[in-house]
Amino acid sequence: MYEKNIGTKQKALRINLDRKIYGSFAEIGAGQETAAIFFKAGGASGTIAKTISAYDMTFSDAIYGPEASGRYVCESRLLKMLNREYNLLNVRLADKRGSDTTFFAFANTVVALNYQKTNESHGWLGCRFQVNPQAAYNDVIVHVRMLDNENVLQQQALGIIGTNLIYGCFYYQKSPETLLQSLMDDLTPERIQIDMVRFDGPDFADVDNRLMSLRLVRNGFTDAALFGPDGRVLQPSEALYKKNILVMRGRLRPVTNVHVDMIENGLKQFKEEQDVDPGKVVMLSELTLQNLKASDAGIDEKDFLDRVDILCSLGQTVMISNYHEYYRLVAYLARLTRLKIGLIMGIPNLEYIFDEAHYEFLPGGILESFANLFSRKVKLFIYPTLRPDGSIYGCEDFHVSEHLAPLFMYLTQNDKIESITDYNEENLHISTDRVLELIQNGEEGWEGFVPESVAKRIKEKHLFGYPSEVQYVPIGEQVRQQAVQA
Repeated sequence: MYEKNIGTKQKALRINLDRKIYGSFAEIGAGQETAAIFFKAGGASGTIAKTISAYDMTFSDAIYGPEASGRYVCESRLLKMLNREYNLLNVRLADKRGSDTTFFAFANTVVALNYQKTNESHGWLGCRFQVNPQAAYNDVIVHVRMLDNENVLQQQALGIIGTNLIYGCFYYQKSPETLLQSLMDDLTPERIQIDMVRFDGPDFADVDNRLMSLRLVRNGFTDAALFGPDGRVLQPSEALYKKNILVMRGRLRPVTNVHVDMIENGLKQFKEEQDVDPGKVVMLSELTLQNLKASDAGIDEKDFLDRVDILCSLGQTVMISNYHEYYRLVAYLARLTRLKIGLIMGIPNLEYIFDEAHYEFLPGGILESFANLFSRKVKLFIYPTLRPDGSIYGCEDFHVSEHLAPLFMYLTQNDKIESITDYNEENLHISTDRVLELIQNGEEGWEGFVPESVAKRIKEKHLFGYPSEVQYVPIGEQVRQQAVQA
C-alpha cells in the first residue's frame, strides 16, 4: 500500500530496522547524500555494508574501468558501478548471510551545479536488489535533471530521490506504478525531473517500460520521454546529443500511407539540407498527451500501445511529450542539440501555427512564439492537403491574414518554411478518421490505405478496435480471392 505521508527519514529508518535488507552505496558527483540520510536516520549498521565515492577519474577508472566515450555521467558508468558493487556483496557475504538477506546495491553518477552555475545538472541513479534471499536481482534505472539553483539544494534533492528509489524497490515492487509515483515524494518537478525510468528483472517481467514512459509525462515528472524501435526506453539527452532531429507529430491512429509518404519525403528533403549531416539524423514520431486523449475519460493505455506497436514495427523512434505548442517542442529539442531541427507537418498544422488566438496568453503574442520557434536552426517541411473541390492546397497557396503575410513571406524567403515537393498525390485522398472507422466496423477496403505490414499487424493483434470475430485473411490471399471472384 502506498504510504503517501511517510517522510524521507522515516523511509530510511524503516529500511535500517529491516534486518533482511543489506547493501552498498556508491555515489559520485554530488556527495554521498543518499547514504548520509541512512546514517542520520539511525541504525544504519543494519543496512549499510559499504559506502564509496570515487570522485577522482583515475581512481574511478581503476575501480570501474574507463569509459570509451570519456563521459562519466552516463548510463554505462552507472551499470558498471552496480555490477561491481552488487557482485562484491555476493562474493564476500553470500556464504555468511545470503540465505536470510536480500542484497542491494545503490549507485549514482551525477554532475551537480558548478560554482559559476553554467552547466546542465543531471545524473543517473540505479538500484539493483533482490526481492527474496538468494533470488535473481532486479534493476530500476532512473535519469534525472536537477533544477534547483543552489548546489546544496541539488544535493539534498538527490538524497531524497535516492532514498525514495531504494524504499520503493523493497516496499512497492509489486506495483511498479506506485513505485514510480513514490520517486517524487517530498519533491516537485520544479526541483527535479525524471525523464527516463527502466524496470528490468524477473520481478518486473510484466512491466512495459513504454507505459512507464507515458506515465512519467502524464504524472508531470517530465515533459517528454523517448523510446526506440525495439521498445527500449532512451534517455533523450544521450539519444539526441549532437544529432540532426526531424519530428513528425500526429495522432497516428493508425499510421496510413500518407504518414509514411510524409516521413519518407520529408526525411529525404531534410537530409539534402546543406547544414544537415545525413549520418547524424534521428527521425522522431511524436505523440502528445493531447493527441493520446481519445475522450474526456483520459488516455487509453491500450490504444497508446497499439499506436506504438505500429510505429516501432516501422522502425520509428517514438517521443511522448506534453508540448502542445510547437515552439515549446523546439525549445526543448534545442536544449539537446545545436544542430538543425526539422518539423514535418501538414497545411492544417501550419494554419494552427499562424492562428494568433493560440498565443493570447503570451505577453508578446505570436511574435514571442515565433521568436522561440524560428530563432534557432529550425525548418518546417509542409505536406500538401486536398481542398473540398479536389484541388491541391500547398505551401505556395497558403493564405494568412493580411497583417501576417509579410511575416510568412519573410520565413519562406529565409528558408524557414518549405514545401515537400516529391509526394504521392493518390495519398492525399486518405482520411485517417475514415480508415479508423472502417477498421473498427470490420469493413473491407481499408487495407489499401495503410502499409501492408501495418494491416497485417492490426488484424493479427486486433489493434484499434478491429473486431476479434473477423477472420484474418493475408493481403495476398485477399487479392487472389478477389481475382477468382472476378
